[in-house]
Amino acid sequence: MTLNNGTTTSPGPSAGAARQPGYAGTLAAASCAVFVAQLANALPASLNGLFQQDLGTHGSQLTWITAAFMIAVVVFEFTFGVLGDLFGRRRLIAAGAAMVVAGSLVSSLAPTVQTLWAGAALNGLGAGAMFPGSLTMIADVARGARERARAIALWSGFLSAGAAVSPLIGGVFAKIGSWRGSYTVLVALALASVLLSLTLAKESRAAEGRRLDVPGQITFALGLILVLYAAVEGPGKGWGEPDIIGAFAVGACFLVAFVLIERRADSPILNLTLFKDRAFTVGSIVAVIGMIAFLGACFTTSMWLGPVQHQDPLRVAVPFLLLQGPAFVLIPVVSRLLHKVAPNWLLTTGFLLMAAGSFLCARLDVADTSLTPFVLPTLLIGIGFALGVSSITAVALNSVPGRLAGMASATTNMLRDLGFALGPVVVGAVALSRAGDAFSSKLAGADLPPDQLGAATEIGRAAGPIAVNSLPPDAPGSAARSIALDALGSGYGLAYTVCAVAALVAAIVTVVGMAGVRAPREPDTERPAGKAPGGRPQAPTAV
Repeated sequence: MTLNNGTTTSPGPSAGAARQPGYAGTLAAASCAVFVAQLANALPASLNGLFQQDLGTHGSQLTWITAAFMIAVVVFEFTFGVLGDLFGRRRLIAAGAAMVVAGSLVSSLAPTVQTLWAGAALNGLGAGAMFPGSLTMIADVARGARERARAIALWSGFLSAGAAVSPLIGGVFAKIGSWRGSYTVLVALALASVLLSLTLAKESRAAEGRRLDVPGQITFALGLILVLYAAVEGPGKGWGEPDIIGAFAVGACFLVAFVLIERRADSPILNLTLFKDRAFTVGSIVAVIGMIAFLGACFTTSMWLGPVQHQDPLRVAVPFLLLQGPAFVLIPVVSRLLHKVAPNWLLTTGFLLMAAGSFLCARLDVADTSLTPFVLPTLLIGIGFALGVSSITAVALNSVPGRLAGMASATTNMLRDLGFALGPVVVGAVALSRAGDAFSSKLAGADLPPDQLGAATEIGRAAGPIAVNSLPPDAPGSAARSIALDALGSGYGLAYTVCAVAALVAAIVTVVGMAGVRAPREPDTERPAGKAPGGRPQAPTAV
């Protein structure tokens, strides 16, 4: 058979059992890369409370820290997939890690929240290169569905490990110095990723027929940025403001133009023929909806414990270990399940667990600072995510021909990350809108001294109930802190409910859309993984 470097080998009797040269090194480099990328993504979540105290941020400004990262990931992930195919995924990962170094240095020195947005965007660009590059690289060296399932489970586990470790890093540095020190750790880990990628990973590319799609990239970027801008700023400015309505309308037009361009492009960044496969299409839909639920729940938890309850950063780390840890701890279990169990059952079970955990979180009392009520719901969400994220990835890569693995990887990562980007935006909009309305309503009927009432009204109008909730005890308007706390509990409780509904919808779509689809059988030992006889892609087989 022909390898990506152009050499040809003749499979012997044990060709199916032998691993490709460079498999272990590539897997190690890819795992480190996705760990670093996800650490850069998740680190701000544990620091939201400290950002609010140190930089004086309010609700939508905190949302933008996460949104700036995810927008950069999603907007350029397609193009990074093309660049990896053209110039090599190993180089792409190393370049992405170098961008994370730059972004983390900017963040560590940020004097304002706006500078922190710039650092988050640079980190997002780096992660946008590392996510699809690392996934495609391990898919390229894996032989057979079983080995690919193990590799994907390990990749997904390290993805969650990065998110699980980030609150601990943030909490420790908040204790011994400053939140800024946590970004220096990220710099060191990103440098290690550069070294591992260049020294251990096997280079892979699939340049045939691949070119940059500039019109597609521009329309996609403008459309997504405008829509997400409107969603983030809508709660604060008002949904009826001309700039919010205009951003939604113009952004939607650009996204429609993107689809039309991709249908006619000679080398599209999004090959719409991928969606002719039912398993890929359903997996793509539930990737967006399910990840809205998951990262929405994570973001809501970070806001609930940080800027709302002002909990110690190390205490914030505990629920995040339960949210993200299971995907790493359960690597052996998920690897076996991916090969033995139909993906519709894995996905459905995962989404139902996420829905149950989110519904339980919606019943929490915002005045109760104990972490015990978080244990069961966050563990359910974490186990559900562990089952779901690997299954979505496996379905995508096993349902396309090998020559489209790079595009399928970039598409799957983009859709998953689009869900990640939309999660904080959606729940932030819901929570801040509900909290703002509840605060105004309760404040109007509150029995407060006129000076306290006037100050609280002005602060709430300018920066929302989060600002009132964070006032020092002797500050003007501080008498309204309990009202602000109740309003925030109502807002973020509704956000948890939205996450639960999204997870439930994802479960229903999975059951209906993937009925009759199961995991692919192990391919013949003398065929490249992912190919059926005659070079056709080996799609999931019907039950």
